[in-house]
Amino acid sequence: MAAPPPHTPPAAAPQPLLLLHHHPPALVLRVRLRPRSLRLARVPAPAATATAAAAASVAPDDISQLNYRLRAIARRREASSSAASSSSSSPVDPAQAEAYLRMIRDQQRLGLRQLRREVAESDDGDEERERKGVAAGSSLGHRVDPRELEPGEYVVHKKVGVGKFACISAEDGVDYVFIQYADGMAKLAVDQAARMLYRYNLPHEKTRPRNLSKLNDPSTWEKRRLKGKLAVQKMVVNLMELYLQRLRLGRPPYPKPASMDDFATEFPYEPTPDQCQAFIDVEKDLTERETPMDRLICGDVGFGKTEVAMRAIFIVVSAGFQAMVLAPTIILAKQHYDVMTERFANYPEIKVAIFSGAQSKEEKDELITKIKNGDLHIIVGTHALLTERMVYSNLGLLVVDEEQKFGVQQKEKIASYKSSIDVLTLSATPIPRTLYVALTGFRDASLMSTPPPERVAVKTYVSAFSKERALSAIKFELQRGGQVFYVVPRIKAIDDVLQFLKDSLPDVPIAVAHGKKMSKNIQLAMEDFASGEVKILVCTHIIESGIDIANANTMIVQFAELYGLAQLYQLRGRVGRSGREGFAYLFYTDKSLLSRVATDRLGAIEEHSELGQGFHVAEKDMGIRGFGSLFGDQQSGDVANVGIDLFFDMLFDSLSKVDQFCLVPVSYKDVQLDINISPRLPSEYISYLENPVELLNEAAKAAEKDLWTLIQFTEDLRRRYGKEPRDMELLLKKLYVRRMAADLGISRIYPSGKMIFMKTNMNKKVFRLMTEAMTSETHRNSLSFARKEIKAELLVSLPDTLLLNWLFHYLSDCYTVIPALVKY
Repeated sequence: MAAPPPHTPPAAAPQPLLLLHHHPPALVLRVRLRPRSLRLARVPAPAATATAAAAASVAPDDISQLNYRLRAIARRREASSSAASSSSSSPVDPAQAEAYLRMIRDQQRLGLRQLRREVAESDDGDEERERKGVAAGSSLGHRVDPRELEPGEYVVHKKVGVGKFACISAEDGVDYVFIQYADGMAKLAVDQAARMLYRYNLPHEKTRPRNLSKLNDPSTWEKRRLKGKLAVQKMVVNLMELYLQRLRLGRPPYPKPASMDDFATEFPYEPTPDQCQAFIDVEKDLTERETPMDRLICGDVGFGKTEVAMRAIFIVVSAGFQAMVLAPTIILAKQHYDVMTERFANYPEIKVAIFSGAQSKEEKDELITKIKNGDLHIIVGTHALLTERMVYSNLGLLVVDEEQKFGVQQKEKIASYKSSIDVLTLSATPIPRTLYVALTGFRDASLMSTPPPERVAVKTYVSAFSKERALSAIKFELQRGGQVFYVVPRIKAIDDVLQFLKDSLPDVPIAVAHGKKMSKNIQLAMEDFASGEVKILVCTHIIESGIDIANANTMIVQFAELYGLAQLYQLRGRVGRSGREGFAYLFYTDKSLLSRVATDRLGAIEEHSELGQGFHVAEKDMGIRGFGSLFGDQQSGDVANVGIDLFFDMLFDSLSKVDQFCLVPVSYKDVQLDINISPRLPSEYISYLENPVELLNEAAKAAEKDLWTLIQFTEDLRRRYGKEPRDMELLLKKLYVRRMAADLGISRIYPSGKMIFMKTNMNKKVFRLMTEAMTSETHRNSLSFARKEIKAELLVSLPDTLLLNWLFHYLSDCYTVIPALVKY
């Protein structure tokens, strides 16, 4: 649903006498006009102004409330699907779209097994899968085996709701599952429970539901379930629109460069098996697919992600396109620039440059000109590359390193590229939502978990802070000729730490680097540390992105409880990169003051100390941080309502049937509204209007164009003349009803006694989704659907004006579901 366009009323020539015809039932209004030029608006007389102001100050009416609701939906819709905002008139080939959906479903199956750590379905026979609660022939194993549940674990029964697993107990030789609900204990046979139960939480998650369901109140649970289902459907439509947009904007495959093999052999290290697979994945994305790439490369720091990116860059640049490499900090950008300058040194025709906010205006202007003219091929930089001034000659590839470290606006800008160019995202611990999307098939992912032969795992110690222990760790590293990172999260704590170190180690060179120091000073401190002149670098977490010191093999983190799990894991990856064993000491302040989340984080980082654990750390982080990190705040409440497994069940079901939730509008002119209402406008209102004939023609044209134009017309009318009288409101409501009916695929509305019939082209699934989402229980209970016709049974036969009001409210309720419907 696009944002409403600005409204420009059409010009019209004055006529001495007009007979206005409004489509059935007709409004006939004879108006004698004085010859004069028409104006779009006029300034009312003082008395009229007061009348308009008084009229505008009344409580919101039906029309203004609908306008407000639709604008709010449009804003949310626009924000959630900004990445697919590029317009394209070319339709998607149905066979191509179906093939794409099939590919997504295949990846979902693989992703679900990864997320649940389940064995491949092919390993289980139908009998075993049935025991686990998966019907034979089903593609997804989301339900839970009751025998695997622990007492106290939260579960969801599809028909009853959220409860707490108590135990399995045998009665008369039959095993039963006992589940505690808010108002009693339920007993289910194990086989029945295996078909109906879902886990509420993710693996390792400790989230509690806000309340348990009641056995004697199934309607409350049903409302929660339907709310979650609608949220899922909207989520699917947003994702589908983005990826189907990518189909519309397909690009021809890149040719494989003639010198690709030479470029690959110049890599000075022996690639790991995972790295080799990532090379193959990316090359296939670029040289065989006809849709833009969107691949996540997940691997620990130092596992070779940058080489994967450089091979992708080589393919794209060799075909005459530009590549942008985006990093969250100038330190990391400079590191990428240095590496790429050296890697592409044998190809002088490929020009590499770095662009950042630290450069002078003259330097920036010169680079912008070269980028626009196509004189630069690889542009490395920070978010400064995302400014409106930056215009590319022929951008083909965007490489994003550590996307989670960018701000909201920058992430939205990055997302806007994904519908039109190839995107490669590099991350050691991807943000949970990125991980989720990768696992559920909407995004390709290559996991690099095999460490290079020379890498040694970093030993990790978690304990309360002790000056003696910190000094012991520092002295051990210095004695073996190494260097130390000393990390604190708060800039204001740096002075105390620096004084402590100077008092304890007066002869050891120490430098400081943090975000509030000038970028040049940070760079100088880093260079002194890299050269070996400085032995201890006291810093904030800025080093988590982009400082590789081969001789720095010990890291001390003070106040570790204040860091997120992902931050701790990147931080730790900065030591032990030279083949020498590295050490990470994570000190917290006081164990008694640690929150449950902080305790879980520190335990997780200590548990996952082996190399290549970044993907699993991100999965663990999902569990610790809860639903919000998976879906964002908007949907986390809906997930919490029904539990993660049932939400996934709904998600996969919706994805597999997305083509069945398609709405086909009908022409506005073809909508027949058989209600006999002929509003007669008061003479006072007619004389108050600038040109009533033009105004009514304009209203009809606005309704015929689209709903947003009608909304704009109504709001303009009220701004000019205040709240309209009742007959004008009825006229507007007729226009709204016909317009909404057309958009909903309803071609005729006619009453018969207490019944209202609506002929429609929608299918039963769309009708059911609309009725389930209705806010009015009265509407929902009065409706039925059969043979492409919606029937509403009213309590009494209504006069036409009340019937029009009923239709207005009913169609308004239906219309708010449109964001959950897709068409391709």
